[in-house]
Amino acid sequence: MDLKGIKTYLNSLLLLRSFVFCFCFSGEVLFSQTDPQAQNLFINSETEQCIDSWNIKNPETTFHSSFQPYLSSTLQNYSDTSIEFLHHPIKNFFLSKTFNEGPSKRNQYHLQLLPVIDLQAGYDLLSSAFVPEMIGGANVKLNINNDFTFALTALGGRVSYPGFIDTSVQTSAIIPGLGRGYKNVDGSYSFSNLTGYISYSPNKTFNFQLGKDKHFIGDGYRSLLLSDFSNNNPYFGINANIWKIQYNVWYSWMQDFSRYDGSQKSLQNKYGTFHYLSFNALKEFNISFFENVVWQGTDTNRVRTFDVNYLNPIVFYRPQEYSVGSADNSMMGLNASAKLFGTLKLYAQAVADEFFLKEIRARKGWWANKQGWQLGAKYINAFKVKGLTLQVEYNQVRPYTYTHGSVQQNYAHSGQALAHPFGANFKEYLGFISYRANRWMLSFQGLSAVIGMDSLGVNMGQNIFSSYTTRPREYGHKTTQGNQRKLMQSDLKFTYYLIPQMNLRLEVGYIQRSIDDDFYYHLQSPYIYLGLKTSVHRFYRDY
Repeated sequence: MDLKGIKTYLNSLLLLRSFVFCFCFSGEVLFSQTDPQAQNLFINSETEQCIDSWNIKNPETTFHSSFQPYLSSTLQNYSDTSIEFLHHPIKNFFLSKTFNEGPSKRNQYHLQLLPVIDLQAGYDLLSSAFVPEMIGGANVKLNINNDFTFALTALGGRVSYPGFIDTSVQTSAIIPGLGRGYKNVDGSYSFSNLTGYISYSPNKTFNFQLGKDKHFIGDGYRSLLLSDFSNNNPYFGINANIWKIQYNVWYSWMQDFSRYDGSQKSLQNKYGTFHYLSFNALKEFNISFFENVVWQGTDTNRVRTFDVNYLNPIVFYRPQEYSVGSADNSMMGLNASAKLFGTLKLYAQAVADEFFLKEIRARKGWWANKQGWQLGAKYINAFKVKGLTLQVEYNQVRPYTYTHGSVQQNYAHSGQALAHPFGANFKEYLGFISYRANRWMLSFQGLSAVIGMDSLGVNMGQNIFSSYTTRPREYGHKTTQGNQRKLMQSDLKFTYYLIPQMNLRLEVGYIQRSIDDDFYYHLQSPYIYLGLKTSVHRFYRDY
């Protein structure tokens, strides 16, 4: 694509987005309602699976499955009775009370309390070590007149990890998904964590949020655009829903840990602006567009805060960057899904950190061809077996994707990746099988991946916390180059839901993990665990 073609393409997208944005604002009066439902829904596996099954069976143009957390207003047609298994009801009023309930919608107050319990006892067979986890807390949610919501989740506790996770925690001092931890004498880690938001919906079209939370973009298990793997971060967001379109823009304040030495002053600020435009072209087909820019705050050379040039919720960032002479880190992507036969969902993602068509056509392995893609499928009530769900997924990301010349501007927050936990330079295969009946579930997750690690101290493009200026060459780069680490992991788990309304469940499982690399390193890590949980977020053990 020549320069003229690129400009035409960008101008077309700019006009489309301007139209969408203006159209959304014009709908504020036309589509207002007295029941906007401002509250968010948790991002956790149980909620997501129930909603996903409902949406595959009952597709509609007003619900956008690829952006989480969901707004209650977008799920107004959801019914807990529409799915075969009812282990975690979405319209949940457990431990809740409505005050001033009556025909009037004004001066109504709805208060809800959910205890958070995450108790787990594990045994690492490799090191013959007992691995306890003790996490406790609560979620409090207050909804006023169904258009204003305040929510707060407080967590704290002491956790230990099996060897295959503990190694990375020791190196980074970062607890997966929870931020900084403080190591105790016995090798465990203590932590505290707060998540919360203020949400206001003046009408059906708009929702405004100020909070500290996570976001997830995609229809798969992983996301190459934005995942919930890292810690929470402060943000201000605007959500607009009209016709078949959902448009999200949010502004984030993040932290860079690349120079972290244990002191608060060693943390550096970084900022991000994100746009996501989701279009349900048909009830069964969605296509969505993503873009973001991440830029560093104050460093040793300059003082810099939030750049007002990136407050514009409409303009594409590549032209915006060029107009201000910026070298900030921007990225674009696509997400698409199709629902078929009431039982099958196909989904895909593509991310472009850099894109130069001439170099792609040359097929010389230019280092800055930084792209990734995802393909996946989910099959519910598989082979007409009620409660049986199958899912497969493939992810691939080229070397140096998500990196930047300035490490402070890489695609990460709080020392962890904002997209895939492997970073870059990998190929991954995932498979899931689950069977639900009554209050119990039997599930299996399998993972096979090849990750191109640094070789003899040379930056081969996997570590997103290394500057791409340290690359060894300009051409000849390919996915999984370097020291190839072959990772295989399986997780077999039995779950019994004791109190479905509060997601209280008993889990027992077995993880088998193996790692091999080109330098004859070999490790087998068997791990068994037993847990009692009411988790409100997803936590990952497969990276």
